[in-house]
Formats: sequence, C-alpha cells, structure tokens
Amino acid sequence: MQYHNITAEDMNNGDGLRTVLWVAGCEHHCKECQNPVTWDKNGGILFDNAAKNELLESLSPDYIAGVTLSGGDPLASYNRFKVLEIIREIKKAFPEKTIWVYSGYTFEELIKQAQCVADPWISKILENIDVLVDGRYEKNRRNVTLKWRGSSNQRVINVKESLKTGTISLHCS
Repeated sequence: MQYHNITAEDMNNGDGLRTVLWVAGCEHHCKECQNPVTWDKNGGILFDNAAKNELLESLSPDYIAGVTLSGGDPLASYNRFKVLEIIREIKKAFPEKTIWVYSGYTFEELIKQAQCVADPWISKILENIDVLVDGRYEKNRRNVTLKWRGSSNQRVINVKESLKTGTISLHCS
C-alpha cells in the first residue's frame, strides 16, 4: 500500500486531536475532489515499517484521541488488506484510541460487500473501527458548515453503535 502523508495533531478530520494517515488510491474520482493527487494507487510512498513506526509514535501522546484514515480512499479494494493490518496494530497498541475512516463508499455498499458479496476484509475493518464518514463528495451538495465532511450526502456514522444494537449484520445470512 502507498500513502501520501502522516499528519500529526490534526483537528479537522475527526473528533479531538488526531493523527491522519493519507492513503494513496481512490476508485471514485469525485468531481472537484480536494485531494486528486491521492487517486493514483501507485503514487506517494510505500507504507513500510518506518511509516508504521511513525504512525504509532504519533499516536503515543495521551492527548491524541485517535487516528483517521483518509486519502484517496482507504477502503479502495487494493488497500483493504493493509488497512486492516494497520487498524489491528493500532488497536493492539492503543485500545483506547478511536479509529475513523473516510470512504467514498456508502455504509450500505460496504455492508453489502461484507455480507459475502465481494470482500471478506470489509467486515473485519468495520468491526474494528469506531466511525465511518461515508459517501462520495458531491460538488452540488457542498456545505462548508458541516462537521468533518464536505457535502451533505456524506454521513458521520458511529459504526460501533450500529453493530452493538444488532440492527446491522456484517455476516452472511
């Protein structure tokens, strides 16, 4: 997996002071995207052990609330395995930190994929994150007053709560 940047002490991409991992690669190519440079899955830098160590180190201060994975799209099909690996490492090292993921996929699209339609990694990712900011950026629905999202079709979803209530199932029925 490739990435573009690790931003420490970010206040704009989730609740609290966070670290943001900007993943390379996006399959959506939203019109007037704020990060088109991140669309190329081969762009940026290889996410290697040095990058992993930098990411984990940036999460170590108590005042850091958690990590946000953005991009590009961390849930692009070719990023999923590595994203799950990173999420698991973060959960192991910092179980109290929250994990947010931005994706152009809607929650419903991801749930469908998790229910054995396409990809076994999605259910594992959703089981291990706290919040999903979903949906493609839509220029005609741009709204700069919204917290943590760029257009009104995008949602901030408490994934943990959705799974806990049992109204959402990630497994094949």
